[in-house]
Amino acid sequence: MELRRIIINELGEQQIIVLKEVDGERGFPIVIGTYEAASIDRRVRGISTPRPMTHDLVASVIEQMGGEIQDILISDLIEGTYYARLRIRREGELIEVDCRPSDAIAVAVTVGVPIYVNESVLGEAMEGE
Repeated sequence: MELRRIIINELGEQQIIVLKEVDGERGFPIVIGTYEAASIDRRVRGISTPRPMTHDLVASVIEQMGGEIQDILISDLIEGTYYARLRIRREGELIEVDCRPSDAIAVAVTVGVPIYVNESVLGEAMEGE
């Protein structure tokens, strides 16, 4: 998947990101918070900050502890809530860490790793459109 669009509503607290298949037509929106939307938007626009932000910190801690972020996976859609996993490779082992999709996508954009979505999640998200 690729991050296709960020819709920032300055009057509301809920922002929207749209994911779309890289080589396909399917896509879906995810509602996220203002902070995560701003972090993703800054990264996409190439705007740097003088000090590390939270998603930079997460990536740095993983790297300093000998891990490498492999990718992120939006793994489940349960009662309208998306779930994600940050997938880290360390010493040949794959470690999956539960996280919110907005944080996972912000980290993915920060370090430049792929965004994957389980086929079942994509199918269910498309049904809700």
